[in-house]
Amino acid sequence: MRITRESLLTIARNTLAQRLMRDRRLLCVYISGSLCMDHPLLGGTTDIDMFFIHNEEIPTQREIVRVSDDIHLDIAHLPASAFNHPRSLRLDPWLGSYLCEQSIVLHDIQHWFEFTQASVCAQFNQPENQYQRSLPLAENARQAWLQMSGQARPFGPAALKDYLDCVENAANAIALLSGPPLVQRRFLLQFGSRTAAIQQPGLETELVGLITSGEIDSQTWSQWLDEWDQALKQAAGQAGCPPSLHAARRNYYYKAVESLYEEHPEAAIWILLRTWTRALGCLPADIAPLAGWQAACQALSLDENSFSRRLQELDSFLDHVEETLDIWAYQTGVKTSSNL
Repeated sequence: MRITRESLLTIARNTLAQRLMRDRRLLCVYISGSLCMDHPLLGGTTDIDMFFIHNEEIPTQREIVRVSDDIHLDIAHLPASAFNHPRSLRLDPWLGSYLCEQSIVLHDIQHWFEFTQASVCAQFNQPENQYQRSLPLAENARQAWLQMSGQARPFGPAALKDYLDCVENAANAIALLSGPPLVQRRFLLQFGSRTAAIQQPGLETELVGLITSGEIDSQTWSQWLDEWDQALKQAAGQAGCPPSLHAARRNYYYKAVESLYEEHPEAAIWILLRTWTRALGCLPADIAPLAGWQAACQALSLDENSFSRRLQELDSFLDHVEETLDIWAYQTGVKTSSNL
């Protein structure tokens, strides 16, 4: 199937038409994310991020719908009441950003989208609001680091997930100073431009250093791909599998990792490690295929023997993030000497 931006929009419009035949009470439907970009495909795959706004109780919070092996719908269902306080959404790094970034409106009753977007996005990019969106993520990252440093627990998928969550929150605290938060597939592809925008390119090098260690030979990489893919398939078959690991997203991750590895190995490693660790966390301990994941963690110096050192490096990265937020706040006038 030939995938173009127009064909993806046609899929979205057809989906909406089918839904409206069953439920005419949908208040608004809009598209955000990669389809609003010039190049929505990565590794020949993409998702279509749709937001369904309901005037009544929502049927579910998130829905993944397979279109083909390389395309799926990622539908967020939200009640209209979630938008009742526009000023608070100016401080929401996710919902506020998705609303105020470029969107494609497919369905809008009584100009709901136009009115809501205007209310939320007024002053959205004022430095004070940018700072207040960033700061909680940095604080959450620091709190998570304190908990990890103070705990004596065995190393495994849960521990590494906490570590990667911390890294992601800290990086997005920086990303939010110059745009929306970064999502998983383009996380390390776009982080460099965000650090450059605030004249802190060293943060990108530090971030890459937190998840990589030396070169990986092609045979080892091929083996990782096979064992990672096995874990994704097993996790997708579990009753409690989260939408992010739905079976329809297999190619979405796999082909992106394959296409990125040659020129952007750190970006490929981030996607692989993030999803592999989450997949194992969804599996019962007695069936989780840990051996390959453990070997990958060891090769990346993210294993039990290296974890204490990694936490020290993460501490330094968080220091740099916190210092950067302070500098940015003073440069933009959010903070002044009178705040001290």
